[in-house]
Amino acid sequence: MPYAQGRVINDADSHVMESLDWLSRHADPKIRDRLSGMRLEAGGSGAEKAIARALARREDAVATAEIATNVIAGPKGWAAYGAIDPGERSKALDDLGFTRQLVFTTFAGSQFLPSPDPDVKYGGARALNRAMADFCRRDRRLVGVGVVPLDDPERALAEVDAAIAEGVGAIWVPAAPAGERSPGHPDLDPVWRRLSEAGVPFMLHVGAASPSLPPAYHKNGRPRPKDWLGGGENLRAKDYVALSFAPQNFLAALALDGVFDRFPALRGGVIELGAGWAVDFLRRLDQAWKGWRKSDPVVAALSAPPSELLRRAVRFTPYATEDAGAIIREGGPELFMFSSDYPHPEGTKNPIERFETSLAGVDETVKDRFYRRNFEDLFAA
Repeated sequence: MPYAQGRVINDADSHVMESLDWLSRHADPKIRDRLSGMRLEAGGSGAEKAIARALARREDAVATAEIATNVIAGPKGWAAYGAIDPGERSKALDDLGFTRQLVFTTFAGSQFLPSPDPDVKYGGARALNRAMADFCRRDRRLVGVGVVPLDDPERALAEVDAAIAEGVGAIWVPAAPAGERSPGHPDLDPVWRRLSEAGVPFMLHVGAASPSLPPAYHKNGRPRPKDWLGGGENLRAKDYVALSFAPQNFLAALALDGVFDRFPALRGGVIELGAGWAVDFLRRLDQAWKGWRKSDPVVAALSAPPSELLRRAVRFTPYATEDAGAIIREGGPELFMFSSDYPHPEGTKNPIERFETSLAGVDETVKDRFYRRNFEDLFAA
C-alpha cells in the first residue's frame, strides 16, 4: 500500500545520493580530471564507506527486500532504497505514491561550483545535467533538476539549452549574484527568456554555492559543535536562521529589476529554504516598491506591486517542522508546496503526517493546492 493515499501528491524536493564517480562518468574527457572530489563532510565521517555499502547492497537480494517497502520510514541517505540506483528509485516512488517528484543533486555541485575556472564550472554543470537526466529519463514521474551557474551569461545560456535538450525539467541556479552582475541584469535576459519559453522553472535550493552565514559568526570562543545530524560541515543553529537571506536577495533582484515583468511566463521554486519568512518578505518588497518608485525608474516601471509578481511566479516549500497551516493561512493558498526531501533525513520519516497535523482545519481545496496544484502551476506555462 503506497505511503501517499487518498489524494494526488506531487513532491517538490527529493535527491539522488551520488556515488564517487557519478559526475565524472558523465563529464567530457577534457574536464574529467579537473573536477575536484565531492566534499562529503556534511555526510559524516563514514560517507565513503556508506557509498560502498550502498553499492554492495544492490547485489544482496535479501538486504534489498528488507528496505524496499515502507521506504519513507526506512533508512536514509545512501542506505535508502532508490537513493543511488535509478531502477530502484522508480520502485521506491511506487511505494511512496507520489505522482511526480523533483530530483536534486546532493553533493556533486561541490566538485565544480566553487571553482574559479569557468571551464571547470561550466564543464561540471554539463556533466551534472547529463547525469541527472540519465537518472530520471526512465520514469516520467521523476523531474530531474539541472544546475547552471549564472556568472557568464553566454555560457549559462548554452548550458540551459544543453540541459533542456538532455531532458531536465528544472534548473537550479545559485541564489547569489551572477558573477559581478545582479541576476536581474539585462545580460541575463536570454537565460530567463529561454526558461520561460521552454516552461522550465528555475529553482533556488539550500547549498549550490549560495552565500551563507559569514564564518566569523561561528567563532564564539567555544568548540565548534557538530551539526544537528551529527555530521561535520552541515548546518548549525545560526546557519538555519540565515538560510532565507540569500533567496530573499535573489528574488528581490529579479522582482525589482523587472525580470518577472519582462518574462511573465517565468516560474521558480524556493526549495528546502523554509517558508515562514516568505510572507513578511513579500510585505517588505512592496514597501520597497512604494518607497522608491518615485526615485528609481526601473522600480517605477513595474506593472504591479512586486508581491503580486511573485505570487504569480514563485512557490515555496515549508519544512515539515514548520507550521505549514499557519503559514498558508497568513500567506495565501497559492504560494506553498509539499516536499518530502527523500531520502534525506531532514524530511523526517512521516512528512505527510507532520503537514496534516499543522493543516488541521484547512479547507480541502487549499490542501489540494498545497499537495498538488501549486506544483503543477510551476510547469503550466
